[in-house]
Amino acid sequence: MNKFTARKKKHGFTLIELLVVVLILGVLTAVALPSYLSSVNASRQGAANANAKTLATAVQAKGIIAGAYDTTLADYATDMGGALPMNPCTGTTTGYTLTNSGTQCLVNANAGTNCGTWTPSTYTLGYTGG
Repeated sequence: MNKFTARKKKHGFTLIELLVVVLILGVLTAVALPSYLSSVNASRQGAANANAKTLATAVQAKGIIAGAYDTTLADYATDMGGALPMNPCTGTTTGYTLTNSGTQCLVNANAGTNCGTWTPSTYTLGYTGG
């Protein structure tokens, strides 16, 4: 057998092999994506609640000193290091609600659309005045 009639070895993948790899990647993506999105939503919800709790601490401190609760969010920017925290569920710094009812104030994060369906934690603040 001379060198011209010898069969050359082929390199590369067949179409079937490539299709099998694409199919496996598709199945892995279909399984992993919902879990990933759920984790992202859970972390955004946790961050929104944590930011609301930090805001509630600032509201409580200012309310005790002033003797009344202020429900204007912008008034707490200085107390929180110069800026209000971002609500990851709404994508804004105004994504929090302060509700004043005399000597009690409720603080919570707005649900927004970036976190799926959830109920934000409500922080109830109160003082006896004096």
